[in-house]
Amino acid sequence: MPASFMEVATTDREILRVENLKKHFPISKDKAVEAVDGVSFAMPEGEVFGLVGESGSGKSTVAYTVIGMYKATSGRIIYRSQDITKTYNRRSLALKKEVQIVFQDPGSSLNPRQTIGQILDMPLSVHRLCTGQDRVRRIQELLEMVELPPDFMFKYPRNIGGGEKQMVSIARALATNPSFVILDEPTSALDVSVQAKVINLLIRLQKQFGLSYLFITHDLGLMRNLAHRVAIMYLGKVCEVATAQEFFTNPLHPYTRMLLSSIPVLTEAEEDLKPKRFTSRGEIPSPVNVPPGCSFHLRCPEASGQCSITDPSWAEASSGHEVRCHLYTSASCIQAGAGARGAEW
Repeated sequence: MPASFMEVATTDREILRVENLKKHFPISKDKAVEAVDGVSFAMPEGEVFGLVGESGSGKSTVAYTVIGMYKATSGRIIYRSQDITKTYNRRSLALKKEVQIVFQDPGSSLNPRQTIGQILDMPLSVHRLCTGQDRVRRIQELLEMVELPPDFMFKYPRNIGGGEKQMVSIARALATNPSFVILDEPTSALDVSVQAKVINLLIRLQKQFGLSYLFITHDLGLMRNLAHRVAIMYLGKVCEVATAQEFFTNPLHPYTRMLLSSIPVLTEAEEDLKPKRFTSRGEIPSPVNVPPGCSFHLRCPEASGQCSITDPSWAEASSGHEVRCHLYTSASCIQAGAGARGAEW
């Protein structure tokens, strides 16, 4: 991993560092699903870091391993200079208060037998944040924070819409005054008309409270206006990392260009701004039998013989922009590729 990729990890404001994280799910004596295979990244405090990829790329598994729902196969997870990789380290109430998660489907993440008030009261009770009437006032504050009326505290999840359920999930995550929030595709289960409202709410809350977000999504459009930096995952590995602006104006990895070229647009002018149409070959390989060499080479029209033999190393395109591809093993290759493939998209 080039030094510039981990440069943020040397600052005093680092909030999360993931080092060579692996999570494999055994399915037999000699086989395992390599859901996450050597992922590394670092986040400074207050950053929105986007983790993007197709379904099955391993992005949600990264989130669940960081939060402690899965035990890491190997690697390290460091939160505010504290190694929290081991399972017993996740049981700390102080850590659970600091790190929260908002799940993809609010319908299944909220207890249908509890009122909204009871759902929001749970983290307040567990962490002993307030008592009596103060707790009721805090629940009302949380509802107001996510733009819901106070009388929602008496309703059940079945009585409210999908977008309102997700707002309750966000309010529950904020109840403990966390510093770090994992957002696991928080808008993918919502209607398009509701998605924008939820995203605007998340942006406002992030700025208001200085939150750090690990944002998991397959929607590239969200990342352009929401994330500070973006990492692209494919078959359990990160293949490109860049600032959001650099990611959209100068995509380098063939997989990144494929994703960007597939974004639907409404006008020909928007189509002209996208990278040149990139058509992949074949199907996504099974994570049980990941191909040797570069895991994308079976689908990549630019693959060479080396791609099927050797897993590519990281190459630095510019400060904060790294790509893991044999096409960019030297600075001259990166500059040539940037000029030919970059687009003001």
